[in-house]
Amino acid sequence: MSSENQSVFKLKPKTAFIAGIIASLFVMGTIGFIVLLGGALDTDAGSVKSAADTTVNTNTAPAAVPTNPAPTPGTVVSIPIDDGDHIRGNVNAPVTIVEYSDYECPFCNKFHPTMKQVMDEYGDQVRWVYKHFPLDSIHSEARPAAIAAECAANLGGNDAFWSFTDSLFENQTRLGDDLYKELAVDLGLSASAFDECYSSKATADKVQEDYVEGQQMGVRGTPGNFVNGQSVSGAVPFESLKQVIDSQL
Repeated sequence: MSSENQSVFKLKPKTAFIAGIIASLFVMGTIGFIVLLGGALDTDAGSVKSAADTTVNTNTAPAAVPTNPAPTPGTVVSIPIDDGDHIRGNVNAPVTIVEYSDYECPFCNKFHPTMKQVMDEYGDQVRWVYKHFPLDSIHSEARPAAIAAECAANLGGNDAFWSFTDSLFENQTRLGDDLYKELAVDLGLSASAFDECYSSKATADKVQEDYVEGQQMGVRGTPGNFVNGQSVSGAVPFESLKQVIDSQL
């Protein structure tokens, strides 16, 4: 055997040792990558699940207290309407839209112009009934604003109520005692009479009656709407609401 061949055979064990180390490192790296990948996939799956679990209707402010089950789609509920309710439009209209609303709710603010558009387009075919559903735990000014609106109604009638309501939504970022008094004066109402009504919360019972009634109807957030007794919840766009109205005419 030549000296060259002897050198080759002497190097083979060393080469095998180095190759073994490299192979071990490769295997360990592969296992680590698989573990990390698995953890990443688990994390992503958890994120997706969490997002799905917390998905909310972005067009409705959720009620902060338990309510009766929401009406089953297609179910018609009977909502009492009397002389104490605020009606906009023809009182004998074939289509009645009842809205349980919150003056501080951003979705109610978004929906208010939609309802005004409905009234402009349908005229005497639709009557709009506004009822209070203040979400006290998340909207601290919702109930005071509702009490103030009812005071405006007591002093100035139905037209004063609707003018006051329109102004509250137009000035939603300013809700508070000063605004309520300002709007009352703008409507030509007696400032002292309004102050007395508002400070004594003389209309609080009316607001609470609406709220309790809304719970009984299954309202789960605001705006909670019913078209001829059928639930159409949320700040739905005009075209969607139009389809429901047309189906009732």
